[in-house]
Amino acid sequence: MQYWLVKSEPEAYAWTDLVRDGRTAWTGVRNYTARNNLRAMRAGDRVFFYESVTTKAVVGIAQVARVAYPDPSADDPAWVAVDLKSERALPKPVTLDQIKAEPALAQTALLRLGRLSVQSLTAAEFARISKLGGA
Repeated sequence: MQYWLVKSEPEAYAWTDLVRDGRTAWTGVRNYTARNNLRAMRAGDRVFFYESVTTKAVVGIAQVARVAYPDPSADDPAWVAVDLKSERALPKPVTLDQIKAEPALAQTALLRLGRLSVQSLTAAEFARISKLGGA
């Protein structure tokens, strides 16, 4: 099992959209590191959904439902997408400020590589953020 965090602007695609849809293709990633992270995802991996820009919080947990395949929104087949399905909302959103205040989370990609839209997490980081969110 691997752990991940994906970021989305709520105005573009919010957690509530994923809950409504149940499942979505995670397309439009055009960063090489993020693309490589998508390629590394396996079915069943757990994924935090982070709403960026306005909310700035981890708000839900999703799961990888389909591994990497050519992104239908790209002209180049080197870009990939995965399918995510909603699992559950966190009882309490975990804000960026809360994450910054946690010494155990100081090395997370969210703090070190803030602009990266698809990030890996360690099992310990995933567990700590889950606990902060009441999960």
